[in-house]
Amino acid sequence: MAGNSIGEIFRITTFGESHGEAIGVVLDGCPAGLHIDLAFLQQELDRRKPGQSSITTSRKENEQFRIISGVFEQKSTGAPIAILIPNEDAKSSDYEQIKEIYRPSHADYTFDAKYGIRDYRGGGRSSARETAARVVAGAIAKLLLKHYHINVTAYVSEIGKIKCSTEYSLLNLADTEKSLVRCPDKTVSDAMIKSIEKAKKEGDSLGGIIKCIVSGMPAGLGEPVFDKLHADIGKAVLSINAVKGFEYGSGFAGTKMKGSEHNDTFTNQNGKVVTTTNYSGGIQGGISNGMDFYCNVAFKPTATIAHLQQSVDKKGNQVEVAVKGRHDPCVIPRAVPIVEAMIALTIADHLLRNKTTRL
Repeated sequence: MAGNSIGEIFRITTFGESHGEAIGVVLDGCPAGLHIDLAFLQQELDRRKPGQSSITTSRKENEQFRIISGVFEQKSTGAPIAILIPNEDAKSSDYEQIKEIYRPSHADYTFDAKYGIRDYRGGGRSSARETAARVVAGAIAKLLLKHYHINVTAYVSEIGKIKCSTEYSLLNLADTEKSLVRCPDKTVSDAMIKSIEKAKKEGDSLGGIIKCIVSGMPAGLGEPVFDKLHADIGKAVLSINAVKGFEYGSGFAGTKMKGSEHNDTFTNQNGKVVTTTNYSGGIQGGISNGMDFYCNVAFKPTATIAHLQQSVDKKGNQVEVAVKGRHDPCVIPRAVPIVEAMIALTIADHLLRNKTTRL
């Protein structure tokens, strides 16, 4: 199976399945001497873990990770960092009823078509359970970025038809973690929670959008052709389960503007080159310009719902399926740290690549 790794210098490889013994990650390329804050790694995993509230899946995972190489006395040694996260609350019996059935909008059929075999217990390798490994690696990337005063933060801006329209610069992003749905606008947050509760009661699900902002990023990260910074970030976030769209800067709204309106003019601010507007989203020509990078990541509604649906089984017979088990009526709140992790990993990789561009 290919495609289990991402990154060029700061590179991760994840492994494990949803209902296997454990999941994990090997991080290669982390510079020696970085302080590995174990409490911070656990905090990031706790933000993603299931069972956080009444609007998430009831699966309980403590996410007690174990670092088995690459760290000595809480500092990176320069060797590959291997981290193991045991699966503690897998209920494989929940999936016996669908082991021969292809669930609508899941990877069941495509996995079977490609490999001829699949782990039907929670989706196996294609399960979002794998993203815990990304988050713990992303936490190490954040520690590296913090050393360079680069900050990556995300929040929920939309769930279903409910939208937080306030510009991120006017929000108190420190309030994000005070909200069950990780939306820093309390009024919007309350409406989102009610919407999710309604969908859960109806046996349905909702999608939404996460906005992520990177501040403190220096000018010069990214490459001008195939390895454009925004292209690599796009690949990273589009690899997250349930993601259906990515836009950065002005995104699709920029198509409705004239060039005279959209161009970000340069100015000198206390000896530093900045732009008066930031429709470029901090990237021009595939290379960061020192302004904030910001993007929107769109997630589809959770595919697993309690509604009776039409499908087929492995033999092609028409069947009806109503999936049982423990699932999120809306994955968006738990996906915030995953989006942050994938963007942090990408920027950390480009930061290290950039150190060899000139004398």
